[in-house]
Amino acid sequence: MAFAGTNDRGGSGVVRAALTVMKQYDNYLRWLYRGGHPSRFARLQNRATAAVFAAGIFPERTAELQVRGRRSGRVISFPVAIADFEGGRYLVSMLGENANWVRNLKAAGYQAVLRHGRRETVRLETVDVTARAPILRRYLRVAPGARPHIPVDFRAPLAEFEKVAADYPVFRIDARAA
Repeated sequence: MAFAGTNDRGGSGVVRAALTVMKQYDNYLRWLYRGGHPSRFARLQNRATAAVFAAGIFPERTAELQVRGRRSGRVISFPVAIADFEGGRYLVSMLGENANWVRNLKAAGYQAVLRHGRRETVRLETVDVTARAPILRRYLRVAPGARPHIPVDFRAPLAEFEKVAADYPVFRIDARAA
């Protein structure tokens, strides 16, 4: 006889249902960024989220990043999650080196603006590949929406993050150098 919430094999139906929902959500997030770039719907969703983050409504680890476009010259805004690690603040490109914001950032001399209730002019400094693993792990803990894009479980040992560190740019936020 099975207890409420379990099946005859001893597995929890509630847990299985939750895992199914989480997998569907991960697939949705991957769909938003298929091909490594945001779809039209993802861009619209990002604009709305960036506005909310800029207003300072969500936790301190979220913000709107503003970078000058390399072709258009106009300011491009989008939401970011900030990973705090050993006293520093970091941004990670969950879509890798070819993400438009990374290419725009390089063209802008690594100068950007973070907005979370207030405007903060910053310089983003590239973190060496050998130092990225613990920051990537912290990033996946604070940015669950990035988990489907980085092929390492957020609970994995550092060795697993070291294997993919070269594929995901990490930037240290330096407000003083801006």
